[in-house]
Amino acid sequence: MAMNKFVVQFLLLLNLVMILLFPNALSESGYGGDETGGVIIFGFDVYKDSCPEAEAIIFSSVQEAVMEDPRMAASLLRLHFHDCFVNGCDGSVLLDDTDNFVGEKTAAPNLNSLRGFEVIDGIKSELEAFCPETISCADILAIAARDSVLLSGGPSWEVQVGRKDSLTASKTLANNNIPGPNSTVSLLLSKFQNVGLDLKDMVALSGAHTMGKARCSSFSGRLQNSGDPNNPLASSAFIQSLQQLCSGSGGGGSGAALAQLDLVTPATFDNQYYVNLISGEGLLPSDQVLVTGDDQTRELVETYAQDTFAFFEDFQNSMLRMGGLGVITGASGEIRRNCRTFN
Repeated sequence: MAMNKFVVQFLLLLNLVMILLFPNALSESGYGGDETGGVIIFGFDVYKDSCPEAEAIIFSSVQEAVMEDPRMAASLLRLHFHDCFVNGCDGSVLLDDTDNFVGEKTAAPNLNSLRGFEVIDGIKSELEAFCPETISCADILAIAARDSVLLSGGPSWEVQVGRKDSLTASKTLANNNIPGPNSTVSLLLSKFQNVGLDLKDMVALSGAHTMGKARCSSFSGRLQNSGDPNNPLASSAFIQSLQQLCSGSGGGGSGAALAQLDLVTPATFDNQYYVNLISGEGLLPSDQVLVTGDDQTRELVETYAQDTFAFFEDFQNSMLRMGGLGVITGASGEIRRNCRTFN
């Protein structure tokens, strides 16, 4: 017992010295204090000893899922986004509703839209067999998002881990915090800034729309823009193709038909999304407005359209920034045994 007390005191002293000598190191290294007075770790190689197989297990499962359904890469990436924009990256988006609990799955941005829950369930089940109650669901989401990008031809980065899973969720915040497909630049920016991200993060992370699909109901505003003098970038042929898709038998006029977010390279993570925006072929109104609605965002779009490496570098940096939002540690969270329910 005395040894444990000595270790805690030593770590606290070490943490204090780190703060005094390296005031910026706290956020960069992942070291910090929790409400119990102990030292928590959110950083790299956290599971090196406790579960060295973790990342390999996750990668293998994501690879299998993406091979079966290439769209799953975008879906897993989107799960991480929608998780982090509601009280931080805490796995709350994975919780099922019960008789006495309302989660986030039935919020407007998520209902009949988010996919990939079964993939996360499978990963969690396998991890529990190798190293029980060690890897959080929130960390699985972060690693699976990275692997989805990599498997689709995009960049890779070392994911910071050590998150705990939430003991709550918020349907209200899911409805209010997650950027909508018809957002203006100012509304998009306010939602990103509200969670601690900036304009560059907003434009870089929007590049995730270089793969995946969207329902006609989410871009109905784009269907009205053919020949609109206020939107000279709009391609008449592109808009007409969307109108045909959304009014055809696939959609039945209900808005349920799906369109590729990037018609050119729909399953590849590249910078084609930004090239499309410059050509007036951004699918969602909130995509196209990055070119038409603000000079700063347009400048970044042009940079990324011309330089894939600049986009990749900024995207991975912004993913790390987003992945560090609202990290739960200590008694405020838990390591769920089942990502759909509390322990």
